[in-house]
Amino acid sequence: MRQIVARYSHLNGEEFLKVHSPELIEEVNQTIENVDAFACKTKVSKEKAKRGIKLYSPVALNTAFEKEFHKFGWQQHRQTFWVTLDEKVMREVYSLPPDQQKQAIEESGNEPIKSNNQIDFVKDRVAVEIQFGKYAFVAQDIFVKHQSFFTAGLIDVGIEILPVKTMEKEMSTGVPYYERDLLNIVRQGRGIPTVPLIMIGVHP
Repeated sequence: MRQIVARYSHLNGEEFLKVHSPELIEEVNQTIENVDAFACKTKVSKEKAKRGIKLYSPVALNTAFEKEFHKFGWQQHRQTFWVTLDEKVMREVYSLPPDQQKQAIEESGNEPIKSNNQIDFVKDRVAVEIQFGKYAFVAQDIFVKHQSFFTAGLIDVGIEILPVKTMEKEMSTGVPYYERDLLNIVRQGRGIPTVPLIMIGVHP
């Protein structure tokens, strides 16, 4: 994946890393460069408009990124938490450790329900999500995953890696692209989401 086409720093996410963890930015850049995206062009389309054409495979791309990130010691991380029907109780327990959340919900007379958020790669308080799947998943990454890890004090910056439109054209229908999700961030206003982010748009 030779080319980083665009990047956007939300709430000074990139500026923060340049000061505090410049080596992590370099590892992310190097990982993107090391991924052989052309080797991942293995999905034969069955869609009417693209029938028989080889497209970039999200599964193959994710596997390639996972292999390269692991070389630098980035690992998947899961955050477990407990929810219940009572909104007031959830507000009271959200900032507690998971075991205390469960206990507090039980003591309130409500049923605790175990849930979790999972981030693709985390290292030294920085989280990275690779999104070549469906476009709806990007909002889940940014407004739920990155935001919840930041609110819980587990990360300082989130990074979202997306194809740009020119790459998305060579993928199946429904894949996200950088330009659209950049708009989704910008139109929320400067302070939303509250987690510092770096969005990176790529194309081989």
